[in-house]
Amino acid sequence: MSKQHHWIDSDGVWCSGPGLTAPPGPGVRRPALFLDRDGVLLEDSGYLHDPAGVRILPEAADLLAWPRGRDWAAVIVTNQSGVGRGYFDWQAFALTHARIEALLAERGAKPDLVLACPFSVAGLGHYHVPHHPARKPRPGMLLRAAERLNLDLGRSWIVGDRGGDIEAGKAAGLAGGILLTGGKGAARHQQSSALSRAGESFQVLFAEGPAEARGLLTALAR
Repeated sequence: MSKQHHWIDSDGVWCSGPGLTAPPGPGVRRPALFLDRDGVLLEDSGYLHDPAGVRILPEAADLLAWPRGRDWAAVIVTNQSGVGRGYFDWQAFALTHARIEALLAERGAKPDLVLACPFSVAGLGHYHVPHHPARKPRPGMLLRAAERLNLDLGRSWIVGDRGGDIEAGKAAGLAGGILLTGGKGAARHQQSSALSRAGESFQVLFAEGPAEARGLLTALAR
């Protein structure tokens, strides 16, 4: 990724973005907008590993840029079992994600941190970890970001297209989650899964796409 540091951490999770090398955050913690990648920022084509296949969703860049100027962080958290399944390697992921970030940057949007988990029940070799703590719906990637960026998780939100994204947000102690219903989130079981996480300390909202999600966040931040 051009002029960006990235590495695989001690648990095997991809980490990249300016948040890796930025000085420690201020004493007052800031909230974050956590975003799934495929199906939220770009079309979910299934195990994307070719830069030529990247298709940014309409208004996705505006959603990623929403934290800018609000003293929020923008964090992408994505399950990438294609690496663990052997469909592609980290080099292919890096090239593809560099293309994604370049297209988003052209529209004025840039994440502070990107985390990607390759582990799953279908992984090969050491990637075969049925319940890896970093793989959504578990909250490991969100907790890593909070430590790195000095985040206030209790005021943070997550936007995803699957119930597992919303579940990860609740497990991390976020304020709420927004399920996009224009793609995989249109499935009834995904919506039921998301809604089942709602409670007094965790809100669950629905939006057709990135533009509507951005509007909901703006209303909530007032």
